[in-house]
Amino acid sequence: MPMPDLPPLRLTGAEILYENGLHRDAISIAGGRIAISGGREIDLSGYRILPGIIDLHGDGFERHMAPRRGAVDSPAAGLAGLDAECAASGITTAVLAQFWSWEGGMRSPEFAQTLAQALHRAETLTAMHLQLRVETHMIDTLDAMLALVRQAGISFVVWNDHLPHKHLAAGKRPPGLTGQALKAGRSPEDHATLLAKLHSNRPRLEAALAPITAELAALGVRMGSHDDNTPADRARFRALGADLCEFPETEAAARAAKDAGEPVIMGAPNVVRGASHSGKVAAEALIEAGLVDALVSDYHYPTLARAALKLVPAIGWAAAWGLISSGPARVMGWQDRGRIAPDARADLVIMDGQGRICGTVAGGRMSHLSGALAARMLA
Repeated sequence: MPMPDLPPLRLTGAEILYENGLHRDAISIAGGRIAISGGREIDLSGYRILPGIIDLHGDGFERHMAPRRGAVDSPAAGLAGLDAECAASGITTAVLAQFWSWEGGMRSPEFAQTLAQALHRAETLTAMHLQLRVETHMIDTLDAMLALVRQAGISFVVWNDHLPHKHLAAGKRPPGLTGQALKAGRSPEDHATLLAKLHSNRPRLEAALAPITAELAALGVRMGSHDDNTPADRARFRALGADLCEFPETEAAARAAKDAGEPVIMGAPNVVRGASHSGKVAAEALIEAGLVDALVSDYHYPTLARAALKLVPAIGWAAAWGLISSGPARVMGWQDRGRIAPDARADLVIMDGQGRICGTVAGGRMSHLSGALAARMLA
């Protein structure tokens, strides 16, 4: 049974983050929306009320899907655990970045279909959507991918190419092949044969992708590309209608996207670490250059809030928190969330003075409540 909305509440005494900065104010929640007035008053002095976090790309959900590698027994139970983690991390809208990949297992086309079905049936407090991360060279599966997009109403597709082309072109065994094969449930020999076959699709790639991307565009699907390294990479995917640049590897690729008016997405873990874990461009450097529109959780949900808090001293509350709220909303064209304003969705993060997320309201429903804040709100 779906959880009902909170009864009308009036939250007073807190600092509230509007698009122009923090202001001590009061807001009301009614019918799942932000209201101007009304409701039972709760004194939240000492807390900050921030817009709910919108995560446009998170693959940390994989940890919730299986008790051990390859043992996926209940995606529905996994989604329930994910819902709780998102709520505790202040996430009110989560986009699950699901692979459509030759890597197999939970990154296979078969699991993408399983997850889409589970998500359709799930009743989560966090608003959850699916992003398909499609490996470009799997051209023989693109019709099946398009069918899933239609069937599940998927509105976000990102193109990946994670094949080890350098080794395959040289006829060498790619590093880590045995571990990849075991993860995919294949023998190393079968896995090597598959990678070589996919690599051989290179000459047919553009001709195969063009009609599929045209169909996706006609459906209104937002498309992007992942790990662009050069302006030429960005231009190639732009020509296919993929006008979102996700995790560019260099400043040149990010700048090419921005010069074309295209949004750039980077990972919050990159900001928290102070660098890319794989030696690519630092997200903070791109933010300082004004080249980033949104931060995403990538592989670790709690880093979204941590990254924003780290950026506050340099760029202020509105800009820093905007990278995980209003910025992602603009990227996706979601006008009902990402900011605190009358009639917007009641998506709120309640944070104490130490930067701890003590409460999360998702669409007017309490998805997380802990500590002293719980005692105050339930009094």
